[in-house]
Amino acid sequence: MIQIEKIIPGGEALGTLPDGKKIFFWNALPGETVVNYEITKNKSHYINAIATEIKNPSTHRVEPKDACFLSTSPWQIMDYDYELELKQELVVEVFREHQIEIEKPEIFTDRQDYFYRNKMEYSLFWNNETNQIELAFHARGSHRKFIINHSSIERPELFKKAKAIVDDLNARHEEARKYQSLLLRCNQNGEVSGGLFENGKPHPKFNNLTDTILGTTYSYSPNGFFQINLPVYEMALNAIKSHIYTDKVLDLYSGVGTIGLSVARDKNLTLVEVDKSAYSELLNNTEHLNNVTAVLDKSENVTSYIEPDMTVILDPPRAGCDNQLINKLLEIKPKCIIYLSCNPATEARDVKKLLEHYQIKEIKTFNFFPHTPHIENLVVLSL
Repeated sequence: MIQIEKIIPGGEALGTLPDGKKIFFWNALPGETVVNYEITKNKSHYINAIATEIKNPSTHRVEPKDACFLSTSPWQIMDYDYELELKQELVVEVFREHQIEIEKPEIFTDRQDYFYRNKMEYSLFWNNETNQIELAFHARGSHRKFIINHSSIERPELFKKAKAIVDDLNARHEEARKYQSLLLRCNQNGEVSGGLFENGKPHPKFNNLTDTILGTTYSYSPNGFFQINLPVYEMALNAIKSHIYTDKVLDLYSGVGTIGLSVARDKNLTLVEVDKSAYSELLNNTEHLNNVTAVLDKSENVTSYIEPDMTVILDPPRAGCDNQLINKLLEIKPKCIIYLSCNPATEARDVKKLLEHYQIKEIKTFNFFPHTPHIENLVVLSL
């Protein structure tokens, strides 16, 4: 039996074996005792596992809505208020690991904790008992697939459309092995786009969708990058907008432009994006704006755009910012740096370096992905 000590950054529950070896569990909560478990990875210094039998269940444990919860949203096992509290504590912990002491940040949510995702990618599975294709997900820590008949994490329009596509495949006597996956996205109006990816063939071009964010309408591809949870994203954008005081704004890692264009479209705005597909959509979204410049390049390659009298917005991938960019920010010292991150650990690493010339003005956390361990965190830095 293994006592669970705490939840670690990344979302797993930490336990220790009698020989001192660490074991990281899904489906376990602090204070619980794991009686039985299934090992998914056994390394020399640690084990990854899924708890299958629990003794002394936590008072925060709840029954998951979905049989597939470990694949899509492994924190379905806890009540929502406890999830919010854990995420606040994890932000404090990862900043402390980088020798930055912060108060527990306020966390923002619209409390729409189910049926919120506007994008989903499904696997297809051939059911030998029925001789039909079924929707499926991969089991966590495994290449195995299991059939799903219900999913509560995405908007209902997506699951309904996915079922209809599978029904059509079965009516045409198609085989699951022909397809890599099924990707679907819907906008706020419930319009769905996307489709099947065939093995060995280029991904098809799907019809673009449009969504309005803080009064601005954006066009985007279903299989490109666009935010998953728009209502909570708007909360983060409003927080960013409240710190835009300069006439010049540089939006790095800009994607299709939703941050910069939502918070600074009336400014002298420069947006930088390296992905050619996203950049193409960025051009469409900035087509009639004479005060906006779109740049196709890596953000660390365009440091010449950084000026002292501007606000710089950072929204990097999970790996965080390149050192070259951080060093240039420290050299030029723009008035304000606004850093939105999907990975507070790399954000804290980068902020630690920037504290050489900056101070933390504000930290806010946003629950973009309820019932998952993913955390979106905003740090505002001033000279």
